[in-house]
Amino acid sequence: MQTAQSGTPGRGDGGSGSGSDGGRWLDDGLPDPRLLRRELVIVLALSLGAAAVRAVINFTDVVTRPGGLNDYAANLNSSRADRPWFDLAWQLVSIAVPLVPVLLVGYLLLRELPGGRGPGMSAIGFDLRRPGFDLGRGALVAAAIGGSGLLFYLAAQAAGFNLTVVPESLPGEWWKFPVLIASAIQNSVVEEVIVVGYLLRRLSQLGWTPMAALLLSSLLRATYHLYQGIGGFIGNFVMGVVFVLLYRRWGRVMPLVVAHALIDIVAFVGYAVLAGRVDWLPTP
Repeated sequence: MQTAQSGTPGRGDGGSGSGSDGGRWLDDGLPDPRLLRRELVIVLALSLGAAAVRAVINFTDVVTRPGGLNDYAANLNSSRADRPWFDLAWQLVSIAVPLVPVLLVGYLLLRELPGGRGPGMSAIGFDLRRPGFDLGRGALVAAAIGGSGLLFYLAAQAAGFNLTVVPESLPGEWWKFPVLIASAIQNSVVEEVIVVGYLLRRLSQLGWTPMAALLLSSLLRATYHLYQGIGGFIGNFVMGVVFVLLYRRWGRVMPLVVAHALIDIVAFVGYAVLAGRVDWLPTP
């Protein structure tokens, strides 16, 4: 999104301000809605919107094959090379690259106002100003949603509505658990910053009603988890609704990042420790 170099934009078409570098704002200093819509499409196309398209294609492929959904597996963290150091290199790259859209979001939030005077990530509460609050609320949410989510997954998988989710299939190298933890944190940051904080802020600026924004955010979260099956879609839609309501109550995305990270860490590390050792945990 381009912005003007001057703090006092000139008049442009349709009542918008226009600076010498092509940036445009409305008279109240907010970006032109047309630019916001384009920006939103680009951010989603580079991140979770693209993930949603891939998940739909994957789900369609699976349901059109013989057998039930639980005959197939969804692998989340798998080996990428047959030599450990190259495997580690690929794991780190696969963790780092998806974080680039988060950096883009932070930049765009700074560029909301002329001269880079926007609020940045603090606009959505992605900062370290309230660590005790964020950790405490996040742990409570993780305990509530993580436990119920596991029960729902087991029920959906047993009923044939879900693929068998394989949280990890990494080799037993020294870096296995650090990579799993880093992957969990990456997932939480990307999803909560983009699909909750950024998306809701932009939709509000575009005039969407709170209910419409809640439904779109939750539907997007559910769709990019569709690779897990129908159960994954439903469970993540419900999680999306809860997370949006909590974000609106607290005004901060950090407790949700903490909660999501804890849920994924327990899922990834727990599977690595328990798979094949307990009867109740589905494995391929």
